[in-house]
Amino acid sequence: MSDTTPGVGAQQCDEGVGVRWRRVAVRGPSMSPTLRDGDVVLVEFGARVRAGDVVLVRWAARPEQLSVKRAARPADDGWWVLGDNDHGSTDSRTLGPAAVLAVVLCRLWPRPRRFRGRS
Repeated sequence: MSDTTPGVGAQQCDEGVGVRWRRVAVRGPSMSPTLRDGDVVLVEFGARVRAGDVVLVRWAARPEQLSVKRAARPADDGWWVLGDNDHGSTDSRTLGPAAVLAVVLCRLWPRPRRFRGRS
């Protein structure tokens, strides 16, 4: 099966080393219609993850790949995450649980939008 959700290039995010927030470019159709290819989001490292949050993750099976997905539930060794686009997402259904690196706070471009109130 080919991966239809290339996620976020590692060069675009250094896992929050020395920073709390980072801009991240979304790649692929996996989070459509919530996020589209080319959208730019603001993520917060170290934020508390809740089911339903949009998150930046790393896969144990593909450590070089970062992806933006929706946190579904805590799982052994991470979180069970899913793409909003059932027909165009490679997610925990294929790759198993993922490590959550950051929580997406808002879309910065092209249509600014806050995702969820953070406490």
